[in-house]
Amino acid sequence: MAEGKAPHVVVLGAGFGGLTFCHTFHHPTARVTLVDRTNHHLFQPLLYQVATGGWSAPEIAQPIRAILSEQQNLTVLLDEVKDFGLAARKVVLEKNNLSYDYLVLALGGRTSYFGHPEWEQFAPGLKSLEDAVRIRNRVLLAFEKAEGEADPERQGKLMTMVVVGGGPTGVELAGALAELAKYVLRRDFRHIDPGHARVILLEASPAVLAHFPPDLSASALAQLQHMGVQVQTSTRVKSISPGRVELESGEVIEAETILWAAGVSATRLTKKLGVELNRADQVLVNPDLSLPGHPEVFAIGDMALVLQENGEPVPGVSPAAMQMAKHVARMIEDELALGLGQAPRRPFKY
Repeated sequence: MAEGKAPHVVVLGAGFGGLTFCHTFHHPTARVTLVDRTNHHLFQPLLYQVATGGWSAPEIAQPIRAILSEQQNLTVLLDEVKDFGLAARKVVLEKNNLSYDYLVLALGGRTSYFGHPEWEQFAPGLKSLEDAVRIRNRVLLAFEKAEGEADPERQGKLMTMVVVGGGPTGVELAGALAELAKYVLRRDFRHIDPGHARVILLEASPAVLAHFPPDLSASALAQLQHMGVQVQTSTRVKSISPGRVELESGEVIEAETILWAAGVSATRLTKKLGVELNRADQVLVNPDLSLPGHPEVFAIGDMALVLQENGEPVPGVSPAAMQMAKHVARMIEDELALGLGQAPRRPFKY
């Protein structure tokens, strides 16, 4: 840090982690620059509501500048990260280059197809507003096609929806699709009964919401079944092609709508950091959430692999990202008060 110069903290990403850091971090002279490629914060847990027509897109997206309007010494940049120069403490953006004293990486994750990127065109994921609108159009168009279809077998395929992945997004999406068909659309058509639509949820592990306590997992399963969702656990997908899901068991499901909610990887930008990553491209951070060899750089949220005391990774949920952000904010505040290397580094605990 240059003598007499205000310390500069750069935050990349305005998701739950990035925004929480900006709200939590307070220092009388430090400058904070928040960079995001969109001008809004997306409340991702409710994307499934947009995808199933329950909510409109503006209801889950709020302008970043409005959210942080009361934060002093903060600049918001609409720009996209292209590369890093960690040795020189620089971030390369599409329109700008930024120098920093501290860097907080909160760039989130992306949909992972477990080595089968070709499946994405047939089974879209749900990570953005654009994804949600695309899925909603696909679902509603399938019912429109069924209304004009005379062949009962073809009609059944058009009214079959498959969700791959029984985590939080998959469970919410499957339940919302069942509600949409059973209640919202039921009286909108003359030649089909949307209430007879099939919603199938496929999960590779033995239970839905496998990382949650067993009682919550069991409750979710019971609610889905009550809504008419056909839940298949311990079921792995072998291949996906247009209107067709083939399972490793040999079973083939014909469905007009196939949606993917089975996996999340870190942003591809982690590969440009020059540090060790896991198979999901997450950064293997130090216990204090800093990058190995770079104590001034921190990774939080979906892009960081953080192990709990029991050896299990911290789950990729918004409360975890927010807790990480608060932890990093406090550590940087302490170091700015005492000097880099002078304040003790505390391990993060979820």
